[in-house]
Amino acid sequence: MAVDPRGRDLKDFLESDDGGPVVMLNLLRFKPGGRESYDRYAAAVAERFLPRVGGEILYAGDGRTALVAEDGQAWDAVLIVKYPSREAFSRMVADPEYQQVTRLRTEALEEAVLQPTSPWG
Repeated sequence: MAVDPRGRDLKDFLESDDGGPVVMLNLLRFKPGGRESYDRYAAAVAERFLPRVGGEILYAGDGRTALVAEDGQAWDAVLIVKYPSREAFSRMVADPEYQQVTRLRTEALEEAVLQPTSPWG
């Protein structure tokens, strides 16, 4: 199951940069007991790394019973995070200090979707 972006994923992400803001949809499925580890990761990102690159959390919430989904498509949590650019996101994930805490995310998650979005119109 996918959890972390791969090198090619990041390259494609940057190559499709239109120079504007990007809103990242995070769909998260935790390993048993993984929520605590993810909470420590999320606190570090919110307190230290997002301010450095001008990012902001627009929404964070727990998943509930899905209204429309196949078996296995429900998610434990959803985050929506806005970055001023794809380059800003890339700078954050390349930061050596960030690299030290991202292991908490990897340890916590069974599966994830990290979907960049752009506004309509």
